[in-house]
Amino acid sequence: MKSLPRLKLILPLLLVFAAVFVSLPRSSKFPYDYRRGQEWKYETLFAEFEFPIYKTADQMRAERETAAVEVIPYYKYSEEIANKNISAAEALDLGSLRGAVASEIRLIYEKGVIADTDERGNDGAPLSDVIYLQRDKRAYKVPSTEVYLKSDAKAKLLADLGAASDVNLDSLFRVSGVYDIIVPNVLYDAQTTSLVNEDADRIISPTSGYVSAGQVIVSKGEIVTQEIEQMLDSYKKEFESNVGYAGSPALMFSGNFIIAAALTLMLYLAIFFSCPVVFADSRYPYIVVVYLIAALSALLLGRAGASVLYFVPFTLAALMLQAFMEPREIAPVYVASMMPLLFASSRGAVMFVMYVLAGLVMILIFRRFQRGWKQFVAAVITFAILACVYLGFRAADVVSGSVWGVLIALFAGSLLTVAGYPLVYLFERIFNLVSNSRLTELCDTSNPLIRTLEQKAPGTFQHSLQVMNMADAVARAVNINPDLIRAGALYHDIGKVNNPLCFVENESLLNKDEEHKYHSGLTPLQSAHDIKRHVDDGIEIAQKHHMPQVIIDFIATHHGTTIVRYFYNKFLKEGGDPVLVGEFRYTGHKPVTKAQIVLMLCDSIEAASRTVKENTPKAYSDFVESIVAGKMDEGQFDNADITISELNTVKETLKQYLAQLNHERIAYPKNKSNKK
Repeated sequence: MKSLPRLKLILPLLLVFAAVFVSLPRSSKFPYDYRRGQEWKYETLFAEFEFPIYKTADQMRAERETAAVEVIPYYKYSEEIANKNISAAEALDLGSLRGAVASEIRLIYEKGVIADTDERGNDGAPLSDVIYLQRDKRAYKVPSTEVYLKSDAKAKLLADLGAASDVNLDSLFRVSGVYDIIVPNVLYDAQTTSLVNEDADRIISPTSGYVSAGQVIVSKGEIVTQEIEQMLDSYKKEFESNVGYAGSPALMFSGNFIIAAALTLMLYLAIFFSCPVVFADSRYPYIVVVYLIAALSALLLGRAGASVLYFVPFTLAALMLQAFMEPREIAPVYVASMMPLLFASSRGAVMFVMYVLAGLVMILIFRRFQRGWKQFVAAVITFAILACVYLGFRAADVVSGSVWGVLIALFAGSLLTVAGYPLVYLFERIFNLVSNSRLTELCDTSNPLIRTLEQKAPGTFQHSLQVMNMADAVARAVNINPDLIRAGALYHDIGKVNNPLCFVENESLLNKDEEHKYHSGLTPLQSAHDIKRHVDDGIEIAQKHHMPQVIIDFIATHHGTTIVRYFYNKFLKEGGDPVLVGEFRYTGHKPVTKAQIVLMLCDSIEAASRTVKENTPKAYSDFVESIVAGKMDEGQFDNADITISELNTVKETLKQYLAQLNHERIAYPKNKSNKK
């Protein structure tokens, strides 16, 4: 990555930043001015997204008042006030009337005394025909007429005692303080009543219906009625909440800048920490394109409402990444590509969780379900995950709306995921990448190019097959895509078709009477030049046949910058100048990826394995160690993406493979009966 031109790294990131920044909310206010009773002077207005019709303040107030009237007030019966005033009545200096007055007041307090209507209104107590009377730790529902108003209690006292007395009781009661001990002992419980009223208020819906996306809100030239004004107000509220922005334009710009920068940085970090090697190949612009498709789909379609986003097959991004990357590399990049959902709508966080989980599962399972009808199984699994997560949020009351509508949208989106998978093949050609299906095609030995290799250079063909099998065994041990390395192994020596007799494995092509060999009449320098040329020839042939770049890279790196050792040593023995070592060095590139290192080692080991004289595990162990050490001494692993632990695993696998391939065989005795 150090050698990567800085501009090649930065330009795609700048593109991501610019695209995301432009797609974020740009409007500072609702773009229409209107007033009830006036003509709509703009073009016919269609709803860009579904939105609820919010009730006006007057409508909400009227419904709250209606609900408040319907709420039954709560009162507390005070035994303390009743007993205190009954005792006070029994102590009054009323002569013969004291007993009768005290008895009457006791009866009045038995039912209870409540404040007069004016007093209840001042205290905020609602008028009601029925009340809840809290007495003896219980609440009784009683008619309000069964409780005395303060004024009614005084009148009752005068009516019951006045008929049996010639005295002006009204004056007597005023002077003696009888009226003063008739006070409310049934007290309004504002707290309990308020709680009940809040419960009633919560069931009042703030909306009175919905306007569907695409529905006409108001036509050009139409008079803005109260109903239209209500819809416009609701549309404006949703627009400024989810699409537009009602604050300062400068603050909006700063916020969008920070969000776009953060999303771009997350993409860079996801690639850097999971698979930095892609910065140097054609997968980098491909990842950027996939990210932009996902991000722009979320940010632009999100303006139409969450209901539209449920139809979008965001998990397709996981499949498009999975086609050209390893699972451990995909997850961080895919999560980063889903982050724009957080800013797409009011339900962005819910959707982010849904599609991240579904996409990660799809990454793990799709390789098993990518052929034929099994793709439908993958779609069903994706839908099941999305549905379960959504229903979980719905049960927790995090989201609302039509459950069936969302489930249908999610199912359609899941089907679109697998329906859109063929786009992988389009991008494969555009970015010169190689998918797993393409690798399978390349590994087919009936491929015309491989058939040419088999016919023109049969020894090289057999060598390539042996390298392919050896590399496959190593690839599985160190978690490399086996199809990728098999394809690389099959084509790594394709350049030898231009000059097959230059290589010892193809000497079988000579006739029995041809005693001369290719190199017998050449100098070591000429021989080295002809041998080295097969790398450049291979690259040229691969490019001519439009081979994927990853296969071309295998051809360019399978010898790295090593020396054609045999002819260099021969050159030195003949008195050659060691300064000319560069003439014997391959002009390819040192391996960068783990797969390229494995192919280099397998190629060298397979070619030299026939020189091992002893058929023992120790001999093969020493042989493999010497080959690997030689490559390391020449600095061939300097740019390699491989750990010491992985390299040790490679060596052990190669030792086991050689031991199994060249195991000693039993010498069966000859059957005497078959002797001739």
